Amino acid sequence: MKWQWRRHRGCVGLARAQLRKALAGWGMGELEESAVLVVSELVTNAVVHARVPPGREIQTRFVRQDRGVRIEVHDASSVWPVPRVPDEDGGYGLLLVETLSSRWGVAERRGVGKVVWAVVLAPVGGGRAGRAAT
Repeated sequence: MKWQWRRHRGCVGLARAQLRKALAGWGMGELEESAVLVVSELVTNAVVHARVPPGREIQTRFVRQDRGVRIEVHDASSVWPVPRVPDEDGGYGLLLVETLSSRWGVAERRGVGKVVWAVVLAPVGGGRAGRAAT
């Protein structure tokens, strides 16, 4: 499932709503809290930090996986996100993504830009969604 969004702060809430619908349709409601926070951070990063020409859109893609969902956010910026040490000015977004997902990363995409992705898995044996049991 994928959607196109105008690069605007309002698309963050719309992307969350679409992810909630997808998870409900897949019977994966136990992932909602973690997955929605992850998509919020990734889309917010694309809106705020992706320096691209006007008119470039953001794309979200949600892919059902065996025990979870892969969340992808595509944008037209070639600058990859870099985790930073959180401070009073922020820097918590990618740390939150890392904490709530079993894995995440950045990749080039066809054409211009990149895709930032994260995989959120259902908890093994109860507990909170996120990192896989080790």
